[in-house]
Amino acid sequence: MAAFDLEEQEQLETLKAWWKRWGNYLIYGVSALLIAVAGYQYWKTHTANQAIEASAHFDGMNQALGAGDMKKAREQGALLIDKFGKTPYATRAAMLLASINVQNRDVKSAKAQLEWVIANSKEAALRDVSRLRLAGLLLDEKDYGGALKQLNAAHTDAFAARFDDLRGDVYLAQGKTAEARAAYSAAYAKLQEANPLRGVVEMKLDSLGGPAK
Repeated sequence: MAAFDLEEQEQLETLKAWWKRWGNYLIYGVSALLIAVAGYQYWKTHTANQAIEASAHFDGMNQALGAGDMKKAREQGALLIDKFGKTPYATRAAMLLASINVQNRDVKSAKAQLEWVIANSKEAALRDVSRLRLAGLLLDEKDYGGALKQLNAAHTDAFAARFDDLRGDVYLAQGKTAEARAAYSAAYAKLQEANPLRGVVEMKLDSLGGPAK
């Protein structure tokens, strides 16, 4: 019995020594874990609430557009970009605002909104579409260098043919026939027969003497 008590006492002393050395670290570690868990839960709740609010504002924007209330639509769109910029609704609102501004000949604002989407969207498809629209506006302004900068940026394969086609338009506007034909040829090669754009590109190629060799 005495031996058992001695062994138990030794274990207790060992535990005390271990706690003296590592106890504070354990407390700090557990505290950090609890803080991290609490922070994650807050982030999840906050993100969910943000998404719900952003969705409501985006619906309000679409309803305003449907009713022809451009003032309210702009206000809802601006609010989404300003307060809910990290949500997918903000990038879509910016693209809608860009379209509204183009219709109202406010190209400067439209370009700024498309640039915002390119810089902030996490969706490659939205970035690609925004680059194409921005390049088109720059082409209309005869800013050929700016348009080519957008069209030469990295993009997904899904939009590669459209990038090539618009690049051909830029080269053609510059009077660079050979480069235009090469760009149109690249676009044509990527397009399926059922794609309506294929026929358009084919007509452009025919006007330039056919595909590049």
